[in-house]
Amino acid sequence: MFTLLLSGCQWQDKPQDALERIRESGVLRVGTLNNQLSYYIGADGPTGLDYELAQRFAKELGVKLEMQTMFTLSGLFPALKNGDVDIVAAGLTVTPQRLDGFHPAPAYYYASQVVVYKKGKRRPRDLEELANTHRTLAVVASSSHERQLEELKKKYPNLTWQSIKETDIDDLLRKVANGELDYTVADSVDVALLQRTHPEIAIALELTEDEPISWFVKDSNNDSLYALLIEFFGHLKQTGELAQLEEKYFGHVEQFDYVDTRAFLRALDDKLPKWQGLFKKYANEFDWRLIAALAYQESHWNPQAVSPTGVRGMMMLTNPTAKSVGVTDRLDPEQSIRGGTEYLRKMIARVPDSIDSHEKVWFALASYNIGFGHMMDARRLTKAQNGNPDTWADVKQRLPLLQQRKYYTQTRYGYARGTEAVNYVEGIRRYYQSIIGFEQTHSNAHDSDDVEIVDGLQTITAPITQQSKPSAAVQTSKQVSSAESTTSGAVAATTSK
Repeated sequence: MFTLLLSGCQWQDKPQDALERIRESGVLRVGTLNNQLSYYIGADGPTGLDYELAQRFAKELGVKLEMQTMFTLSGLFPALKNGDVDIVAAGLTVTPQRLDGFHPAPAYYYASQVVVYKKGKRRPRDLEELANTHRTLAVVASSSHERQLEELKKKYPNLTWQSIKETDIDDLLRKVANGELDYTVADSVDVALLQRTHPEIAIALELTEDEPISWFVKDSNNDSLYALLIEFFGHLKQTGELAQLEEKYFGHVEQFDYVDTRAFLRALDDKLPKWQGLFKKYANEFDWRLIAALAYQESHWNPQAVSPTGVRGMMMLTNPTAKSVGVTDRLDPEQSIRGGTEYLRKMIARVPDSIDSHEKVWFALASYNIGFGHMMDARRLTKAQNGNPDTWADVKQRLPLLQQRKYYTQTRYGYARGTEAVNYVEGIRRYYQSIIGFEQTHSNAHDSDDVEIVDGLQTITAPITQQSKPSAAVQTSKQVSSAESTTSGAVAATTSK
């Protein structure tokens, strides 16, 4: 009898394996990094490659998902080892050090390690030159990049670098772009993504071949969670879902290019006349040229445009946004233009009245692209830095700071692609001015009912709403600038609305 009771006690005290704990608690805890690829709060809420994969896996388990973001790489594996998270999903390379006590799931993409420098600066031609340079090389502490440099140092003893703990790779890449740092080491995918907003960074040389990027789970006597992950990723690859997610988040980076002035001028001649009537019909209180510029930024006036992210049509609306403005067919150009204009109208209605009426539209467009909460974060940050949160000139200087860890950790909504939002708005401003300049060049008079003059400069009329008094849009530049491509374009469409 005593033996049986003792056995029963032992059975009751047996620790749960990871999969049992997840199912009993009803929660999957995923440790990740707050950045542009893994996880961040977008215009429509949480987004990111690892977030979407984690969502699918949690659904597979029939449990809720809990994302636990770490602001530094060094916190991820201790959290996994201590049982604070069930999985680490943060776009991490499989290294020998990370196999000590942990299992990598099947690779979900591959990336090589590369040395990055700023165009126009000294480019190291090979590892020998890199090892003997007097310029500064810095990497994230405890990263796979530091491990690779440690291996290379065996062959190149003069190789030195700075190991920085309180940072992330995006911070270091931006420092290279700004000229604050000579070189860093990053994954090729991260470089390609950041080049959309910092085209001045470039790859000097590759340090490795393509390496597997994986999730990690804790090694244990019961590997049921690990086995389920193998099955999960195998299914995603087989069905093509994994390829679709990869295309959504970074499949476009190698194809991204600047839109030059000639392409825009051709569109003004070839495409605009066909859609001009619809822009005028639904602009109402707006200057129709603003709506046309917004549509060009979104789709290049292509009513059949479709993004891998699910946004589509002339105004590149998401399905939830389309429903919110009564659009039943996003590929119908008339519905899309009407719906996109109505959505912008709603954004302007939310912009605080403390902002001058002629500037409201730029804040609204930033919200249209990045989300209202992030725009308000930028205003709060502007105020904290003794800038004017009610002027676009001051706020647009702070929006890119939402990509830097030391700033977004202090905000309400966290990481955001602030540089893309700035480029998105400024691109629309350039397109708007170009349309006006084009009309001035090709006719003696053009529609000017909705264009005001503020301090000698043209402005756009913003909408009248029940929530706010009549307002005009932002003051724009006198000059008609060349319509260069911005880093938002099709990219912005993947995260906006």
